[in-house]
Amino acid sequence: MRIRRIIAAVVTTAALAGLGLTSAATATAAHRDAAPTVGECEKGGGTVDFGTWTCRGGTYDGQKID
Repeated sequence: MRIRRIIAAVVTTAALAGLGLTSAATATAAHRDAAPTVGECEKGGGTVDFGTWTCRGGTYDGQKID
């Protein structure tokens, strides 16, 4: 009886940990797909080209500004 409880606890913990990792990966992917703001462009080490509304340099290089 005790072994079944331990196995059930281990399986439940592993399932919840997997769910947490999946949620974190989904949130990260969603953030990458979103257009950066002016502030995010500058924080990422880039500068905003207001003529074309794109981020130049840094993390968001070449992406359109939202």
